[in-house]
Amino acid sequence: MATTRIFNSSDFFQPTDGEPIRSVITESENAVVVAWYIKAGQEIPPHIHPNGQDTWTILAGKGAYYLDEAGTTKPIAAGDVVVAHTGCVHGVINTGDEPFVFISVVSPADAGYQRISLEDVAVLSS
Repeated sequence: MATTRIFNSSDFFQPTDGEPIRSVITESENAVVVAWYIKAGQEIPPHIHPNGQDTWTILAGKGAYYLDEAGTTKPIAAGDVVVAHTGCVHGVINTGDEPFVFISVVSPADAGYQRISLEDVAVLSS
């Protein structure tokens, strides 16, 4: 039985005026590979994967990458590979004028997802 092993990422990018859309390219128990297309000003909110790692390969654009619960960001751009190890806060705001486009690999597939509210953290630390 033949399994697809080569994918054209451009077939999966879904620009939207609302929230960015997570487009699954392929999935197994080992990993989920996702294509993201983030328009200028759009955001993937800060979150963690409590049971796995999320690795991004940035193909185009630039953004501010969340590093922690305090809302600290670091610039990232096309050509960068960023890794959010298990439980590390991450997310991104497209800070450029062009689309921010990347491929995400979450491993294992059941890494989980938990959104982090920066507002709650700010209130707790006051």
